[in-house]
This record gives sequence, structure tokens and C-alpha cells, in this order.
Amino acid sequence: MHSQPAPSPRGPRGPRGPRAAELAVECLQELDVLLGDWMETVRPLRAEYAGAVPDEDFRESAIQAFELLLRTVAELPVPAELAGISERIGERRARQGVPLDSLLAAARLDFRVVWAALVARADDADKVQLVASAYHVWEAVEAHVTGIMTAYQRTVLEMGRQREDERRLWFDRLLETGGHNPTVVRDVSLALGFQASGRFLCVAALPEAGGALHRAAAALRSAGATLQRHTVSSASLLAVQLGRRVGEEGVLGMLEGVPCGLSPVVEGLADVPRAVELATATARALPERAAGPLRLSDAWLEVLVQRADRFAGYLAEDVLGGVYRDSVPAAETERLLETARVHLAGSGSIAETAEALYCHRNTVQQRFTRLCELTGRDIRRPGDAALLALALRAREQGDR
Repeated sequence: MHSQPAPSPRGPRGPRGPRAAELAVECLQELDVLLGDWMETVRPLRAEYAGAVPDEDFRESAIQAFELLLRTVAELPVPAELAGISERIGERRARQGVPLDSLLAAARLDFRVVWAALVARADDADKVQLVASAYHVWEAVEAHVTGIMTAYQRTVLEMGRQREDERRLWFDRLLETGGHNPTVVRDVSLALGFQASGRFLCVAALPEAGGALHRAAAALRSAGATLQRHTVSSASLLAVQLGRRVGEEGVLGMLEGVPCGLSPVVEGLADVPRAVELATATARALPERAAGPLRLSDAWLEVLVQRADRFAGYLAEDVLGGVYRDSVPAAETERLLETARVHLAGSGSIAETAEALYCHRNTVQQRFTRLCELTGRDIRRPGDAALLALALRAREQGDR
């Protein structure tokens, strides 16, 4: 049956000969023969996914596909149950995990088998007409293949969305329970591919930086990281399991240029909800025009002030109100506060502060004394220094 070579179907389109239609009708009476030839031809391709598709399913869909193709060539009506067979095959094979390349290669073999069947039933005069009809046979096969491919790709997208939806639901469940339910932690680890006892780094970005975080997550996944992206109303989130392939420094490298907040590394999936909360709080404390990630360890003062809400304003007024009295010149206020900022950002050494401000140590001491007179807080005492640091941060955030 396969000794007669098939002509090129890509030549000029000729008229569909009536004899080709008649031969197609004859082939319809012997679908089992076509099926046997096709099963033999497709055997090497099918070996890749033989376990995924039951024999009965494989044979039944092939019979229906051949009937559709031959009815199309014969210009016969196509029953309703056959009209959508291409799409049904594409959808079913996608759900069965059949590789698309193998599926399409097998479907295109239909042309070879149908053509061989037509030629086997044709005499010499018929074969001249068949050559002119080759395009129509190929066109029918390509329409079938296109239907399969379109449905396959659509189904894969739907399955991907469903999987992502399921992953989001599991991660939501972990956040809702705060990691306190061991059963939920175990189930989430299985659903998301995490190790329950693994080490995790969580990242949060405000909505305007969500796209950049999404791209960083894609790069991390390509690098082999196990991760989960998540979106809540106030932030885009990323939980990354650290390991040999992608460690903390690797994550930081991928986040370069992404304004985001970083949690401390936590031990165990149960601690991820806490890490998410800390990363989100850090993201909200990002300075204006931030150009990269900010660690919580570098932002505790800003985070505390941010979380204090309206009490931050009360704190700034209570501690720094005296500096802003009308009787204190604006230049003096700025000079005193700048001296305090430089001192708090350093090691606490008067000499170091004086060097940074290009002034004498006695000048620094005098400014601290004046600041104490106006605020009642002596920056040289640790407790007062902590309050002044918080008050300064609160004032700066309130001025934004």
C-alpha cells in the first residue's frame, strides 16, 4: 500500500476530481484497513507516550479522524459527533501529557496513509486525477492538524492557569493559618514542591514594582529555584526556597534593580507567613526612588515607624516639638537635627561625628546640649538616642 510515493501537496491547487471523491467513499468502507496501516506507521512515534494513551482511546480517535478526512475528501456531510474530533483529540492528548511535536507528527502521517489507500484503489487513469487532487487531501489533513494544535495549546494554557490557581489557593491557605497548622504546612509543601524544613527568603514589592519582581521570579525559576509568586491587594510577593542551586546571594543578584523588601532568611515553611509580613512591611518602608532591594535588617527603624501609624506623628511631635518652636531659628533647627542624624548614623563617637561635619568636637557637644535643652532628650544617653532616632524617622516619613 505504501509503494506509490505521495506527490508534493504544496504545488498549485487543482480541481477536486470526482474520481478522488469516489475512491474516498470506497476507503470509508474499509476504515479498519486504514487503521491497521496507520498503527504500523505511527508505532515509532507512539513509543514516546504509549503509556499515556490507552489503546482503545488511540484506535477510536484514529478511526474518527480518518472518517472525518475521507468524508471531507469525498465531499460528504460530516456528522455532528465528528465535526469537533480534531479539537477533542487535541484537548484530550494535552490532558494526557502527550508531547505536542509527537502528536502533530502522528497526525500528519494521516496524509501518507490516506494517500496510499486512494492510490491502492486507483487504476492508471485514476492516478492522473489523484495527482491533481493531492492538494485537497493535504488541505483536509492540515485542517485536522490545525484543529488539534489549537485545542492542545488552548488546553495547556487552561491547565497552566488552573495549576497556578491551585498553587495560589494553597499559598493563601498557608498565609491564612499563619503556619500554625502542621497539616496545612505539610499539604502546602507537597502542592508547591517545597521542603517543609527548608530555608526560605521572602520578597515583597509594591504594585508599581510588581512587573519587575515578576521578571526576577521568572529568571530565578529558569535558574532552578523552587518558588511561589503571589499577589495580594497591597503587594506582589515571592517566596524562594534556598538551596545549593540558588542561595541567598543568587536571589539578591536576580533582584538587582527591583525596589522591594527582603525578609530575614527563615527556617521552615511554617515561618514563611511571618517572613511575608516582614518583607511587606520592609517594602512599605522603601525610600523614594529606591532602585533595589532593602533588607529588613537595614530598615528596622523605618518599619517600626511605619507600623506605628498615627503614633509615629505623635512621637515626632512629642520628642522634636521643642526644636520647631517659633523662637528657634530655622537654620539652627536644621543644624541641630543634621548633627543628630549624622551622629545616629555613625558609631556614636563624638570625634567621628565632628569629623563628618567638619567641625570641632566641642561644637558637636554644644549642639547636643542645645538639642537636650529644646527636647529634654540627651542623645548621648542610649535610651534618649533611640527615641530621637525613631522621632527623626517619623518626622521624615511625615514630610514625604
